[in-house]
Amino acid sequence: MKFNGIAFSALALLVSSLATTAQAAPENVNIGYQKANIFALLKYRGTLEAAFKKEGINVRWVEFPAGPQMLEGLNVGSIDLAATGDAPPAFAQAAQADLVYLGHSPANPKTEAIVVPSASAIKSVSDLKGKRVALNKGSDVNYLLIAALEQAGLSYKDITPVYLPPADARAAFQKGAVDAWVIWDPYLAEVEASTGARQVRNAEGLVPHYTFYLASRKFADSHPETAKKVLDELSTLSDWANQHPDEAAAILSQSTGLNKTIWRTTLARLPYGAERMSDSVFSEQQKLADTFSRVKLLPVKIDVRSATWSADKK
Repeated sequence: MKFNGIAFSALALLVSSLATTAQAAPENVNIGYQKANIFALLKYRGTLEAAFKKEGINVRWVEFPAGPQMLEGLNVGSIDLAATGDAPPAFAQAAQADLVYLGHSPANPKTEAIVVPSASAIKSVSDLKGKRVALNKGSDVNYLLIAALEQAGLSYKDITPVYLPPADARAAFQKGAVDAWVIWDPYLAEVEASTGARQVRNAEGLVPHYTFYLASRKFADSHPETAKKVLDELSTLSDWANQHPDEAAAILSQSTGLNKTIWRTTLARLPYGAERMSDSVFSEQQKLADTFSRVKLLPVKIDVRSATWSADKK
């Protein structure tokens, strides 16, 4: 059979269109989650699996202990999507991870704070000078601590940071091995309830604190409709969780093993949501990255907007 030029071009376009359509729906979507984050809630609800089953897409959930390890998984291709706080994506970009920002939650500055024992003589951030402060290095609360110190006229060098993951920091705090602890919910709510820990400063009016929804660039560009569908499901889930905090608390209590009352406290100061990235949010994230670079915790300067998703450029 012979094809003229027009027929061949039409056939080529058809083949290309079919290839693009086939590529738009992957067989599997691999999602990283932590027991306490919004993807855990999505996993337990099962609504994403139900939505994707109609399209023949399987959902595989991969648990991680923290954001940095999750984004390492994103970078090496073991997962396609993840949700973390503000800081891990900046550090991942500095390590040349090829990720993109799909969207973000509303700001939730009340969910992280600097706390001290109830009987501590520390009354303000300026009282932290010369003190031992526990925190997770390179985390969102690391940014809060730097911003709070600088607002109080101090620098990061004026305190002794003690870098510990939450479980170890909790033990050190209770034993009095550190003077203060910078931590996020639900661990914040738990230590307040069980020890009477007192907040010296939370992030309100200081740093916004977002959850970011992230994807590998390869996945997001290859399967844009699937990525958008996940963001849509997160938005729907957020509306449900905001309207049904008791039910959401019960699910997250089951996921984490923390008391349901702890989760009620957490959800009262944690508005869920899923919005596409905006210039103002990118600017806030750039400010975070520049701060970490300035205090030498981030080894290189990064351009946060280089992780803009191509779908947002159109």
